[in-house]
Amino acid sequence: MSLYDLIVIGGGPGGYVAAIRAAQLGLKVACVEGRGTLGGTCLNVGCIPSKAMLSSSEKYESLSHLAGHGIAVDGVRLDLDAMMARKDKIVGDLTKGIAFLFKKNGVDLIEGWASIPAAGQVQVGDEIHETKNILIATGSEPTPLPGVDIDEGDVVSSTGALTLPEVPKHLVVVGAGVIGLELGQVRSRLGAKVTVVEYLDRILPGIDGEIAKLAQRALSKRGLKFQLGRALKFIDRSEDGLTLTLDRVGKDKEEQLVADKVLIAIGRRPVIRGLGLEALGVSVNARGFVEVDERFSTSVEGIYAIGDCVPGPMLAHKAEEDGVACVEMLAGQAGHVDYNTVPGIVYTDPEVASVGKTEEALKEAGTDYTVGKFTFMANSRARAQGETDGAVKVLATPEGQILGAHICGAHGGDLIAELVLAMTKGATVAEVAATCHAHPAMAEAVKEACLDAMGRAIHA
Repeated sequence: MSLYDLIVIGGGPGGYVAAIRAAQLGLKVACVEGRGTLGGTCLNVGCIPSKAMLSSSEKYESLSHLAGHGIAVDGVRLDLDAMMARKDKIVGDLTKGIAFLFKKNGVDLIEGWASIPAAGQVQVGDEIHETKNILIATGSEPTPLPGVDIDEGDVVSSTGALTLPEVPKHLVVVGAGVIGLELGQVRSRLGAKVTVVEYLDRILPGIDGEIAKLAQRALSKRGLKFQLGRALKFIDRSEDGLTLTLDRVGKDKEEQLVADKVLIAIGRRPVIRGLGLEALGVSVNARGFVEVDERFSTSVEGIYAIGDCVPGPMLAHKAEEDGVACVEMLAGQAGHVDYNTVPGIVYTDPEVASVGKTEEALKEAGTDYTVGKFTFMANSRARAQGETDGAVKVLATPEGQILGAHICGAHGGDLIAELVLAMTKGATVAEVAATCHAHPAMAEAVKEACLDAMGRAIHA
């Protein structure tokens, strides 16, 4: 058997991108995946199917708002089976696309679950494959809630939420993070009553507080109900449904909610069990993340780790950047990922997008900063489209260096890209504002927010 230069364990975004880039650099590469399809959680049961459902549900819900545009629609009905079939076809087509890219780039696919019996060896089934380097890219899975049995029927994780065969009458979402809000809005659009339960007194932990409040206000207008400052203690099951007992945080008071489905969406955790890392002496921190240095090297020579397995944002695009940087350094090139310029996006309506520091973080660090804001209510394109909720917020040094940018609004995930590029290239708010933006366009709100950071807003 030939010796590989690199074996990647995991065919998710970070893993398959790393494998392809390594092959482009002339390395002999194999990727091990036991799921049966490539793409990992993101493509199979995460980012892509959830966005497909968000898109389909948005089209269905939008029909109820067309009267304001002078359009009458009658006889609309929901075909959930067809909607789910569309989602499954998108996933299937994309997974096949990755398999094609492997063949095109000469990456060997080894099907099965991997373990690492020793540095330089990857075992799949009864076969051991020899390699100079090993890259762990096994991703993450939903974090369970102690005392709550997730059966993927009545009580579901994000995986089960994507395959519910019917629209529940009342869905309770435990966790007001990205996954809970996105999947909650899908079912709300399709007709479910949705209540979001969150331990903290706010939604979207880690997002700029002011932007999170705008998002909560907008999501409430669109039908989501929020129960903040509440901890789920347990769930009682009966023929009549599910009864959730909630503890009011800090108030020594219990409340109850009755639902027919519950989604547990309190976060994600690394998947590293079964790899044999403890026996190898690979260092893992208290939260279960593999510890790596700036080259993504673990404590064992020749073993590397990227993506959701290591500290940092648990995002597919971050994992891809990790993978490319890691293999480029293995090939003797320069590689680096600036986690401060990795954007995060919540694909609800309105979208929430963020990059860099939040205002809370700047205050805590004692950093001197200026704030620029512009609401979409004052943007002509937003008014024409009826998408006026939210705002653009830019945080900068007194000299204009951009420290962070945060958006709540339609197409926020696209609009943030300009500010990510500006931060990456060291552009100031003055330089962004001096760039001619097309009119009428949602992106004018970015220009105006940068002008506002300088005290020069025209349309505010």
